[in-house]
Amino acid sequence: MTAAPGMRDLAYRLLVYEAGAGKASEPSEPPAIRVYERLRQSLGEFVGVAGFQSLASRALTLSRAEVPSLSAARVAADGSLEGLGASETQFDMGMDSATDGEIILIARLLGLLRLFLGEALTLSLLRNAWPGEVVEDSNSAHGRNA
Repeated sequence: MTAAPGMRDLAYRLLVYEAGAGKASEPSEPPAIRVYERLRQSLGEFVGVAGFQSLASRALTLSRAEVPSLSAARVAADGSLEGLGASETQFDMGMDSATDGEIILIARLLGLLRLFLGEALTLSLLRNAWPGEVVEDSNSAHGRNA
């Protein structure tokens, strides 16, 4: 089972957005970690640390089936993501430069959020974390306007 195309597209857009934001502000973390941390912060307020840690661990487990190079990564007790190698965290603005691992991991996490919280609540949480049009473009994973 692979990540849903709509979730992969949304994950990609979030990574591209963070990559662009990173060039402007010179952050030290790669875009995949920034996306993950924004999700952790936003969702952690809603489901708590343990709830987010559980969802993130499941997303990582599902992602490893598709991308074995994620085997070194782990979700810590506080929900933070650890162990992504340098090759997994390099990201540029082009699709060819994005690693499948980054996209699939974020897509899996988004898919689990949609599954457990529902599409409307998931999109609402994403809009709070990323105000603006980065989430608005998705028209949901089912092709409907949210």
